[in-house]
Order: sequence, then C-alpha cells, then structure tokens
Amino acid sequence: MARSDGRDFDKLRKVSITRGYIKYAEGSCLIELGNTKVICTATVEENVPPFLKGSGNGWVTAEYGMLPRSCQSRIPRGKDSGRTYEIQRLVGRSLRAVTEMKKMGERSIWIDCDVIQGDGGTRTASITGSFISLVDALNKIKRSGLIQDIPIREFVAATSVGILKGIPILDLNYDEDSQAEVDMNVVMTEKGEFIEIQGSAERKTFNKDEMDKLLTLAKKGIDELIATQRNLLKDVI
Repeated sequence: MARSDGRDFDKLRKVSITRGYIKYAEGSCLIELGNTKVICTATVEENVPPFLKGSGNGWVTAEYGMLPRSCQSRIPRGKDSGRTYEIQRLVGRSLRAVTEMKKMGERSIWIDCDVIQGDGGTRTASITGSFISLVDALNKIKRSGLIQDIPIREFVAATSVGILKGIPILDLNYDEDSQAEVDMNVVMTEKGEFIEIQGSAERKTFNKDEMDKLLTLAKKGIDELIATQRNLLKDVI
C-alpha cells in the first residue's frame, strides 16, 4: 500500500519545532508535524486552584482550541465541543504525569495549544510541543531563583497509529485517519511507560496481536520525537 504522502508505513511526518515562538510567553513553540501546525504557549501564574492552596504543590493544566479556518471547513468561535475538553484534559494529564509538582511551589503553569492548521494528529502534536514549552517555562522560574531544579521526571511525547487497509501505520494524516479501520493515540514517557492509550475500532475489530504491533510502532515514533525534544532542550536539561 502506498501512503498519500509517499512515506513508509513506519515513518513519522516531517517534524519541526521552533522554540520561543511567542515573545511574551514564559515558554512557547510552534510544532509542525507535516501539515499540522500547533502553537503551544506556557504561562506562569503565582497561584494555584483552591484545592491546592496551602499544600505547597504547584499545578499544570491545559487548554486547546482550533482557529476557525485551521481545517477544511470553518469552525465557529466560542463553541467548544466535548472533543475540545477531552483533548485539553489529555494534554494536562500527560504533562502532570512527568512533573514533580511538589517542587514547583504554589504556582500554576497554563499550557495553551492553538491549532493554526490541522491535518490529523493535533492532540498528539499538542502534547509533544507542550512539553517543550513547559520545560522552558520551568527553566525561566529556575533562572529567577524561585526553584532550585527543573522538576521534570522524564520526557514525554505522543503519536498516532492505526490500521489502514489491513496495514499498521504510524502518524496518520487526516485522509488516513478518516479512512482507517483502527485508530489509536498513544502517550508515552522516555522510559517507555504509557500515560494514555486511546484506541478504537472504526470499521472493524482488532485483536491483541494487532494492538501489540500498533504499540510497538507507536514506541518507535515516540522515541524519535523524544530524541528531537532532547536535542532542542540540551541547553536546559
């Protein structure tokens, strides 16, 4: 089977991450994954949600949105869907899983993921890019003398996998995603541990052997994404 963009079944789309993309944010990047483009910004606030006040713990949370013409048809402003809320909760969970919030002090970091162009994989690109912005924001806090170390346990990234015409493939674009028999999003740490697996049969069921192949393929892609993150952040951690 030939993929629409000519990639091999086990290849990521071209990945480009530009740090410091937004002037005023404590951490930011533009992540480009093929034709999918997401701006990820991190904002530091010297407060925490009420349930954390007095605990000494910090908080990391996220919001996600798509520009009206980021996709093939216009998305009306101000009409957040269940999908939007689900994705932003996923981004927040993924980042909190690798952050030592006890070492942050009582402050919050807001991550905003703004999709400026969507061609599949916007949630996974948001997670991969948001990690870069989070680390840069934490580094800014460190440079200010408010924390001693960057409180990150390990790197985290995400990718999509699926089965299209019976073949497991990595990093689906929109056309592939819309036709796939099985679609799965995987969030994984640098040590190969899962944070979240979102998998569903779209046109046919799948078995354990197929699932294992998809997870192996996802790990290959995530290892490559984390290598890119590590290279970008080598001056920080």
